[in-house]
Amino acid sequence: MGPLTARLLMQRGRPKSDRLGKIRSLDLSGLKLLSEHLDPKLLSRLKQLQELDLSNNQLETLPANLGLSHLRILRCANNQLGDVTALCQFPQLEELSLEGNPFLTVSDNLKVSFLLPKLRKVNGKDASSTCTQVENLNRELTHRVTAHWEKFMAALGPGEEAEKAQADFVRSAVRDVRYGPESLREFTQWRVRMISEELVASGGTQVHEADFPKRPLETTVTYKPRARLVALKRPDEVPPNLPSTKRACTSPSPSAQMEGGPAGPAGSQPALQLEPLHFLQCHSRNNSPQDLKTQLWACAFEPAWEEGATSQTVATCGGEAVCVIDCQTGIVLHKYKAPGEEFFSVAWTALMVVTQAGHKKRWSVLAAAGLRGLVRLLHVRAGFCCGVIRAHKKAIATLCFSPTHETHLFTASYDKRIILWNIGVPNHDYEFQASQLLTLDSASIPLRLCPVASCPDAYLLAGCEGGCCCWDVRLDQPQKRRACEVEFVFATGSEASGRRVDGLAFVNEDIVASKGSGVGTICLWSWSQTWLGRGTRSPLAVVVLARLQWSSTELAYFSLSTCPDKGIVLCGDEEGSVWIYDVRHILKQPPPQLAAPQAPVQILKWPQPLALGQPVTKTMVNTVVANAALTYLTALTDSNIVAIWRRRQ
Repeated sequence: MGPLTARLLMQRGRPKSDRLGKIRSLDLSGLKLLSEHLDPKLLSRLKQLQELDLSNNQLETLPANLGLSHLRILRCANNQLGDVTALCQFPQLEELSLEGNPFLTVSDNLKVSFLLPKLRKVNGKDASSTCTQVENLNRELTHRVTAHWEKFMAALGPGEEAEKAQADFVRSAVRDVRYGPESLREFTQWRVRMISEELVASGGTQVHEADFPKRPLETTVTYKPRARLVALKRPDEVPPNLPSTKRACTSPSPSAQMEGGPAGPAGSQPALQLEPLHFLQCHSRNNSPQDLKTQLWACAFEPAWEEGATSQTVATCGGEAVCVIDCQTGIVLHKYKAPGEEFFSVAWTALMVVTQAGHKKRWSVLAAAGLRGLVRLLHVRAGFCCGVIRAHKKAIATLCFSPTHETHLFTASYDKRIILWNIGVPNHDYEFQASQLLTLDSASIPLRLCPVASCPDAYLLAGCEGGCCCWDVRLDQPQKRRACEVEFVFATGSEASGRRVDGLAFVNEDIVASKGSGVGTICLWSWSQTWLGRGTRSPLAVVVLARLQWSSTELAYFSLSTCPDKGIVLCGDEEGSVWIYDVRHILKQPPPQLAAPQAPVQILKWPQPLALGQPVTKTMVNTVVANAALTYLTALTDSNIVAIWRRRQ
């Protein structure tokens, strides 16, 4: 497609007219337009244009002087846009479509809300929630820049030149004022520059906060005492001794309590102190605080983008929704819904892709799966689903990516099969073409997957309804369908095998934490020492190094997790507590013989947030995860609540 002509505009414009100035609606979609084809001199003649469709083209930018001051509706879906600041030339814009522009991020969504004060809909959805995010960020950034100004001016020498000092202030504010997650850094730096320049222009006397609507109800939690059965992931099985009610929490403190257990192996005080930060009900149906039936099943922190960095962005799943949340601000950065689905598991990977223009882009891709046996691959930063894998005919219980091959994905289903997929790298249309690499048969339903830390390309561990099993997953072997290689047992005797393992994670490259083989304990065992005794024996007894005291409950499906760099094991329980274990002493020098189960260094009690005016009912904590630095901890409950704790400095 070459440059636009007046004749083409009149052919594609409505109402039909021989004068450009009378056209109110213009469809320029699907013409393979490049940015340079949008001639501002020609388009500025559309004095009455209110609706413009530029979707399905190849636009990388929008010219900054199109002169369409009366435009109310703009469609730019399925292009190559990488920046949105040129949209400020459309102050009357009410509806905007930017779907299918993979290089636009969450920061760009926030910029759009800030730049277009009359915007009501973005991508067909109400824009008020994004306005609320911008309002919260803008308020905090304004306070921080103002405080930085006061500190900067107080340190200013009497002989320094004012003009140079003001320029230095703007640079230092952009460099030093931080707030929010790394994924919003582009937006926060952009706003910090604007706020600091406004502050300098006013001589430090005033800075204006943008006028945004009130925050909607989506992330506001209302707590009410409940008396109901816990919904089960498996509809055909009810665990024994299921409590029909949860006892009310009577703690008067708004802070999380620590109780129980010794301080540590040497009697030292625990170093980890956590405080409750946010309670979100972002998975409730229709954003209703009365919905306490939607169940939450899994959460996972996004991999950090830089080596040595730590993520504060967590994905949660439950019901028909997947949410991506910033732990620091409590903002739901993205929410993906699939009507009729119930998501059971989420897993992250990071892909490097090459665009049509030859640029390399790093994508954070989130895989989500559940009841319908489908894996949805979500491009989180762009906010759309870019692939669906019809993985199993029955529900998918869990999934995980290989730690060494970013495109290799394991899915475990209620059909008693584990499949290894290569999701590949998306093509120029941002579509995935997945291929099946291996099928692993299980004697019982696999509940947790865990590549062996010391040899992730060779062996896969799985906690199953019938025990803990291991498969050979080396791709250089000829068999593409394989049975269980080894079954592990955790005790001697006739009852040793056949016990459910519903918690499984490596604490370091050798030691595994598992739960479910016995009531009231978490087992720490050595992979290498156990594997040495392999031979021809099956099942194979694990070499247990220690046991950790846990809740004396027979309820199932509490998922434990670990922080390998910190030597920490975490697990929830049926009363809303999070059990935290420091096992660094066991990693350094395992005890010569098994002693009594080690108590946790802390039990993090569910708090009672008095500010919300409702008591908290003790509730089951299904899943707990922490980021690598233990700065943030996220817990999911059976009461449709996502809880976020922050490490107290």
